[in-house]
Amino acid sequence: MRNSDLFLKVLWLVLCQAAASRGETNMTSMLATQASRVMEVGEWEERWQENRIGFHQPHVHKMLETHIEKVLAGRTGVRFFFPLCGKAVDMKWLADMGHSVVGVEISEMAIKQFFEENNMTYSEEDVPAIPGAKVYKGSERNISLYQCNLFDFSSSVGGQFGAIWDRGSLVAISPRDREKYVALIISLMAKDCRYLLDTLLYNPELYPGPPFLVPDEQVQSLFGNSCNIEFLQTVDAFTERHRGWGLDALTEHVHLITPKSS
Repeated sequence: MRNSDLFLKVLWLVLCQAAASRGETNMTSMLATQASRVMEVGEWEERWQENRIGFHQPHVHKMLETHIEKVLAGRTGVRFFFPLCGKAVDMKWLADMGHSVVGVEISEMAIKQFFEENNMTYSEEDVPAIPGAKVYKGSERNISLYQCNLFDFSSSVGGQFGAIWDRGSLVAISPRDREKYVALIISLMAKDCRYLLDTLLYNPELYPGPPFLVPDEQVQSLFGNSCNIEFLQTVDAFTERHRGWGLDALTEHVHLITPKSS
């Protein structure tokens, strides 16, 4: 290799490293803006009590509809997990397709509203492994919703899952809890699990959250050691509601995350 070629190669490596360093610094700076924001579970219960649930969608989420075949990958009777499920109509949509659904939600009101608004009868049981927790089981559909703190749930309680739909969960928890959250999610993933993750990008200096900013780089740093990450789609999700938050732009990103084969 000629000296000039070697010089150019070294220069290129230096520039790449500098760009990566700037990217890491920028991400760290963006995340620091919301790092101290803490969402207590009681705040979410209050939002349901006061009907401040603008995050709830009365229709099946477009991202789930768009990518459902990618999630199913030809499988039938898939066991889905919904972290922080609220009363998402997506759960009934999947159950109507023959899949089973397990959700976790802190608000008893949200769970009862799900069954009532979908004209479904249900039973109510205590969960011995989680003091104070209850599980509500649909009579007509294979849907079980646990009313408890998400971090009290585990694979020993609910088993593992072939699919996870995370819309509004990772972006809702306190930023300081993300590593703990990811450890829980990974522990719930069966070997063939296909995890659809929906995240939001916006200028955190304009809005404190929730929902919180989760950059693609952080998705990579959180899941990359244990999972394969496929970026599927980006959508301009900005609405007048977001303008009311003080934002001038908001983008929705969707990733498909699968366990690395050991």
